[in-house]
Amino acid sequence: MIQIEIDSGSGFCFGVTTAIQKAQEELEKGETLYCLGDIVHNGMEVKRLHEQGLETITHQELQNLHNAKVLLRAHGEPPETYALAKKNNIEIIDATCPVVLALQRRIKKQFDTHQDAQIVIFGKNGHAEVLGLVGQTQNKAIIIENFEDVKQLDFSRDIYLYSQTTKSLDEFHRIISYIQNHIAATASFRSFDTICRQVANRMPNIANFASKHDLILFVSGRKSSNGRVLYMECKRVNPNSYQIEDVDEIDFNWLQGVQTIGICGATSTPKWLMEKCRDHILAHLQDC
Repeated sequence: MIQIEIDSGSGFCFGVTTAIQKAQEELEKGETLYCLGDIVHNGMEVKRLHEQGLETITHQELQNLHNAKVLLRAHGEPPETYALAKKNNIEIIDATCPVVLALQRRIKKQFDTHQDAQIVIFGKNGHAEVLGLVGQTQNKAIIIENFEDVKQLDFSRDIYLYSQTTKSLDEFHRIISYIQNHIAATASFRSFDTICRQVANRMPNIANFASKHDLILFVSGRKSSNGRVLYMECKRVNPNSYQIEDVDEIDFNWLQGVQTIGICGATSTPKWLMEKCRDHILAHLQDC
């Protein structure tokens, strides 16, 4: 009989859990609640909350919204979003992750006191969290997406380096090392490790989990940058790893010759969805 284990360390991080709790508390009041962007990078959870009454809107739609209640998700928002909400008489339910909020404040303080320096953010261009961080600098911060991008910085000027909370710790350290080796003697460099440990610690944990099973099903929305990083780590450790968004993507041919299956996911993956995948496989095995 095939054994199936769900990774106890996978599932929502603290920030996402809080955002969903806040959404559900508001929805229970029976009022219309809007969410600026997908509350979490997981289509199945977005659909579940939509069925409870949560309406996802874009920044464009926010401009035409008045006298409403809007939830800001864990990723955070730039200052102009708050200004627009005030202007349009929108009540903000702020579910910005405390880790992200603290990072926003640090970057704003740095920008306000060192306007001539390069504020650099290691993060994904266009990602909601990164947009919120860059917004603290009047959109003047420089975004570097990967190690190669660091070579484009001006090493004759001061550099203050931050990171999106869900980026790879190893790559961040490579970037720090490169800047340290290339910064001019007349310029200063400071780096701030702003990677969320709840996310960073999942890398070694998920690698260990993936190594213990014949087959890994990594359950995650494909829009999740954190999911992409964790899935690649599973694939590196265990080539017999597959990313799926829902049960209909499970190919039962993958089960051939397999004795143990590990099911894991991203910080945006709900536990109920991993359990649904497990139950789907068990039902199939009973029918065989």
